Amino acid sequence: MSTEFPSKPAIVRDWHVIDANDVVLGKLASRAAFLLMGKHKPSYTPFIDTGDHVIVINAANVKLTGRKDEQKVYRSFSGYPGGLVETKARKVRATRPQRMVEDAIFGMLPKTKMGKQMYRKLKVYAGAQHPHQAQQPKALAVA
Repeated sequence: MSTEFPSKPAIVRDWHVIDANDVVLGKLASRAAFLLMGKHKPSYTPFIDTGDHVIVINAANVKLTGRKDEQKVYRSFSGYPGGLVETKARKVRATRPQRMVEDAIFGMLPKTKMGKQMYRKLKVYAGAQHPHQAQQPKALAVA
C-alpha cells in the first residue's frame, strides 16, 4: 500500500470566513494558522503548502484576555539607531485593528519561505464586509 503524495495541480484550496467578533485572539489565530497550513486535510505534508485561504472579518472586535489591552506592546524597528517604535494594544486596535490579528497568525506559521507563502492566503478586514463573495467562502465558527 502506497502513501498518497499531493501534487501542485491536485491540491484543492477552499475559502473559509472566520468572524472575530468577541473571539479570543489566541484561539482565533491558532485556528486560522491550522487552516492556512492545511493540517485539517488528510493530504497534509509538512514540506508542501496544502492549506486553504482564510478570511477574517470583524478584526476590530477581537477580544484580549486579562489586562492585555493596556500591557501588550507591538514593536516595529526601522533599522536605524533609535528607530524602535512601541505601541500599546489599545492604540493599535484604534488605528489598525487588523494588525493585531495578522501578527498573531503570522507568529504561528513556519518561519520559512513556505510560511510567507501561507501568510499570503490570509485576508483580514476590520469590518464585517469583504470583497471575496465570488469565491463562495464557508463560514467557520471558532469556539
